[in-house]
Amino acid sequence: MRGDEERQEGFIMFISLEDRIPSDHPLRAIRRLVDEALREMRPLLDSLYAERGRVSIPPEYLLRAQLVQILFAIPSERRLCEHLQYNLLFRWFVGLPLSEAVWHPTTFTKNRDRLLSSEVAEVFFEHIRGQAAARKLLSREHFSCDGTLLEAAASLKSFRPKSEDGEPDAGPGGQGGRNPDVSFHGEKRTNQTHASATDPDARLCRIKGKEAKLAYRGHLLIENRNGLIVSSALTIATGKAEEEAALELLGKERERRRGRLTVGADRGYNTRSFVAAVRALNITPHVAEKKRYSAIDQRTTTWEGYAVSLRRRKIVEEAFGWMKTVGGLRKLRHRGQVKVRAVFTFTCACFNLVRLRTLEAEQALW
Repeated sequence: MRGDEERQEGFIMFISLEDRIPSDHPLRAIRRLVDEALREMRPLLDSLYAERGRVSIPPEYLLRAQLVQILFAIPSERRLCEHLQYNLLFRWFVGLPLSEAVWHPTTFTKNRDRLLSSEVAEVFFEHIRGQAAARKLLSREHFSCDGTLLEAAASLKSFRPKSEDGEPDAGPGGQGGRNPDVSFHGEKRTNQTHASATDPDARLCRIKGKEAKLAYRGHLLIENRNGLIVSSALTIATGKAEEEAALELLGKERERRRGRLTVGADRGYNTRSFVAAVRALNITPHVAEKKRYSAIDQRTTTWEGYAVSLRRRKIVEEAFGWMKTVGGLRKLRHRGQVKVRAVFTFTCACFNLVRLRTLEAEQALW
């Protein structure tokens, strides 16, 4: 018998978001990991707010919403709030009940300096890393490092000559509209003489064989067993940034670990200064060989673990690939080194969350 279409909604409905989400949905495992980290972060979150005054939006809501934006490549906070209006899955993950209204998108802007900061992001990342260590998923000896360029939220037209006080010139102003025609032919532009009026912290940089862009440099240190990120850094895009950041990350890891460590890296790290600094940390550098002027010798290359490190070091590219294609870092949305560092750290934590969920699912099948 044909059913009739119900055109009038009932006055009373009993709906639970928990019942609407499948029990085997991938976000359930990620939500458990996030909730565990947020419980440990409660003292820090409490210290960010005054004891008196108007009740704020729970910081857990905003942090989970930030993770949803990264996990599902939502391009803006305004679009994220639109999704929370009608997407029950996102609303459940954030923890926002159906009876509560979605906040205004400018809430993220007002809370970014206090809550969505690099300090909170680093603490959150460390708690996620701690969960991976508690599950014995991190290698204690073998690591890989690498860096990548992150295109800044600034146009090349904003890269203008510096004035006497070191600030970029205001430019043509209203001449030619908001997007005036500018010709760079015959003009020599360097980071010493020019700066971006949109994002002064961005630097003009390029990868060999590609065009120059205003960018930052992101750096990762990954353990070789499961490809989890153990440490990260975001720096200004300079020529020595990769070596300096890698040594800083390795120094932190040396403080955590005892015994022999190895680190794999590509040919860009095959310099005498980097190899000597790594050996000074009592870490064996497994950097790719050069045909000429290689900084490593047969003490390293003849060891059987050297070939394994060179093969496993490529897993760092998987992390960078996910962070750019899914995590939204192919083109940055924020400006300034402080904000970009916070977003980069949150994205690293999201990558680890996805990897941990995958590893748990694989262990359940064994």
